[in-house]
Amino acid sequence: MSFIQHTKKIALIDCNSFYVSCERLFNPKIRKKPVVVLSNNDGCIISRSNEAKALGIKMGEPYFKEKEVIVKNDVQVFSSNYSLYGDISRRVMRTLKRFNSDIEIYSIDEAFLDLSNFPDNKIEDVGYEIRSIVLKWTGIPTSIGIAKTKTLSKVANHIAKKKKSGVVSLIGIENIDPILEKVEINDVWGVGKQLTKFYHQNGIYNAKQLKNKSNTWIKKNSNVLSSRTAMELRGIPCIDLETTSSKRKSCVVSRSFGQRVEKYQELKEAIAGYTLNASEKIRSESLVAKSITVFVRTSPFQNRYGFYSNSKTIDLPIATNNSIEIVKVALNALEAIFKNGYRYQKAGIMLSHLSESSNNKNLFSSERDEKINSLMRSIDNTNYRYGRSTLSLASAGVHKKWSSRRQHYSKIDTADFYSLPTIKTT
Repeated sequence: MSFIQHTKKIALIDCNSFYVSCERLFNPKIRKKPVVVLSNNDGCIISRSNEAKALGIKMGEPYFKEKEVIVKNDVQVFSSNYSLYGDISRRVMRTLKRFNSDIEIYSIDEAFLDLSNFPDNKIEDVGYEIRSIVLKWTGIPTSIGIAKTKTLSKVANHIAKKKKSGVVSLIGIENIDPILEKVEINDVWGVGKQLTKFYHQNGIYNAKQLKNKSNTWIKKNSNVLSSRTAMELRGIPCIDLETTSSKRKSCVVSRSFGQRVEKYQELKEAIAGYTLNASEKIRSESLVAKSITVFVRTSPFQNRYGFYSNSKTIDLPIATNNSIEIVKVALNALEAIFKNGYRYQKAGIMLSHLSESSNNKNLFSSERDEKINSLMRSIDNTNYRYGRSTLSLASAGVHKKWSSRRQHYSKIDTADFYSLPTIKTT
């Protein structure tokens, strides 16, 4: 009697140079050219095309250190555009759910997908199909690693990134040691700098050596994480797919200023803007906040002007996501910690003690509250349709000289029709 064998199969789908790929999506002219994307305030390099990697441009390196190489080789530079990257990410994840709703969105450009329902002998073809459809529907290239465990799928994905096909399956391979031997221990999922140092001190330099280390030694000399990692490398699932996203407990919005801020009015505008942004985020997740923290900081490297850092937390009488109320409280907190004579480098806010908005109905809710909620929904819908900050509060300012440095911003916003590039035909 014949039957189709089904074993545990987990795929890790990783978008290649995701931020760069998003910028290339709307700018075909740069598809074959070296491209880098910079972090907030145009500080560090956070995404590189293969062409940029070939030039020796390092990940996480400050922009000014690589500027000579960038200018010399005509590297295309973009400031980070997180509203664009977030939207494209959501499209990629929706596409992946076509294959299975059991998906763990691991980061903005990575997801684990359960493919156990597909036959073992067809699983590599499924990987190619996923890669093809994601590219066709979203324009984003991916690398796909498939294995029995999440840790091994990470290993498979690591290999897939170096292959032109972009897909590697470890399903059906009886002796995986030759593959794991080529994977350095610091490239194993969950192994950071400190753990790498510990493994090196104990003669463990690759994934094969950790896999074959005895459970007794691991339990005696390391921790539960190491034990789980070793078991997963042996093909024994220990880390489940987290398919349900847990509600966030806090929401932080902070930025470094494009230029130092000395005036209270400018700092007030920044805090108001960050608070509006955070309020919008928690409303989109049907959450309310019970507490707000405002913090400010000067640069620790400018001794000439002195260093100052402070924060203020205020508890709200009733948990809310009403931007107007939260901004009022945030500005009161700012007033309590602001000091003249300092050149502020960074400021931010944190909304905490978050809970479901449906759980916060109270006896004092009124018709006024319903009107305010309706106003918030109208503002959110307008901003979603026409771009963030289309509608805002006057306290958030207009000119915003303090804004983060974004000299290479692409200005593409898929939520704003007027920010989309136009195509001209001849």
